[in-house]
Amino acid sequence: MAEYEKKVRKILLQNDCTFIRRGKGDHDIWYSPLTDRHITVDTKIKSRHTANAILKQSGINFKF
Repeated sequence: MAEYEKKVRKILLQNDCTFIRRGKGDHDIWYSPLTDRHITVDTKIKSRHTANAILKQSGINFKF
């Protein structure tokens, strides 16, 4: 299975999103200036659908 976590983090950082803090369990909280929202990012993303949903919530137009 493909691991999308590193790829998603790299794309978030390239689009000026910032890491805020660790969340509950294996989740992190990020801030997206594009949508002015906080986003929950799983640290073990194994599905491209989940990765695409995270990027969509952050306002980034990218598809795996």
